Amino acid sequence: MSKRIFGIVSLLMILSMLLAACGGQAYTCTDSIGCVTVAPSEPVHLAYALAISGSDATLGTDSRNGAEVAIQDVGGKLLDHDIKFDGADEGCSAEGGQSAGTKLAADPSIVAILGTSCSSAVRVAIPLWSKAGFTVISPSNTAVDLTLKGNENNWPGYLRTAHSDSVQGKAAAEFAYNFLKVTKAATIHDGSIYAQQLQQVFADNFTKLGGTITAQESVDPQQTDMSGVLTSIAAGSPELIYHPIFVQAGTQIIRQARTTPGLENVYLMGADGMFSTDVMKGAGDAVEGVFASSPDTSAYGPDYAAKFLPEYQAKFGTVPISIFHAHAYDAMNMIFACVNKVTVKDSDGTLHIPRQGLRDCMYATKDFKGLTGNLTCTPTGDCADPKIAVYEYHTGQYPPEKIWP
Repeated sequence: MSKRIFGIVSLLMILSMLLAACGGQAYTCTDSIGCVTVAPSEPVHLAYALAISGSDATLGTDSRNGAEVAIQDVGGKLLDHDIKFDGADEGCSAEGGQSAGTKLAADPSIVAILGTSCSSAVRVAIPLWSKAGFTVISPSNTAVDLTLKGNENNWPGYLRTAHSDSVQGKAAAEFAYNFLKVTKAATIHDGSIYAQQLQQVFADNFTKLGGTITAQESVDPQQTDMSGVLTSIAAGSPELIYHPIFVQAGTQIIRQARTTPGLENVYLMGADGMFSTDVMKGAGDAVEGVFASSPDTSAYGPDYAAKFLPEYQAKFGTVPISIFHAHAYDAMNMIFACVNKVTVKDSDGTLHIPRQGLRDCMYATKDFKGLTGNLTCTPTGDCADPKIAVYEYHTGQYPPEKIWP
């Protein structure tokens, strides 16, 4: 009997050692907000929430294109698993953000989200995604409050590769006052947090430089008749109108300002929300001489022109159709790097991705060599290496021409 028992014990010990040697011991997730487990035959699920329809579709579609180039560059795989990349249309609105937020928050297979395109959308979506444990990184949210420490709109798990409008608004004011030599300016916003905050940053900095703000008006994003607003602005005799809004209302302002008495020769200036092929098409001949502040693509790393742009054009048959494609590319590569770093992989190929571990890795990003610069993240999620330029539109030509700095 004792020999039999000894034999059984010995066999169990040998099996235990073999299992340990083969990594057969079951993984126990100890992450504070849980882990995503990816079975051997399953893909790593990354999602997007971007504006891919409507008047601002070029903004989100261009970012999605940049992300797809990043996926292509890693062979469509992470840790020997296919990458699943799908998502939701956030419509560049709070309503769209609520819909996309609810849809994606219900899917526990999602590891990270690229998005949103618009600050108004993420403002309502991020509470849902943060509570779901997702890591969220936006290529184009620029509203100042999203990364302000202690602000109610700064949520755990949120980051961005886009600049803050505290940078863009200041640059736009310096261009207007120091380069164009204008001393009187008016602003127009569309009620979005992006436009409201950006025009206010511009106004504050323009005033500090010595300029005068003659009016700060607002329009509805869907508004088509701008005559009342433009006539009111004309009464103050501004030399420049800064209207950092989106494509639909922005093109109407451009077209109608050219025929408004007193504004025929006023400088018109938008921002990155109006860096689009649709502005060039929608404004027609009136687009000649219109300015837009946006990221400075000429300051990007050498791989942008030598590698990324040819890949983008080969894959999509066009030059980039908006301005945040490289920011999306960098965001995806930051996700790839951290998934590779924090994931535990079983011998059978099963992946265990710790949610808080992924967030911590993303926030710890330092001197990441991206297309848009060397990216280092702050504890509240600002990761950009911001460089802002001003571009000038010419009739029938895209992209617009960089003229400053």
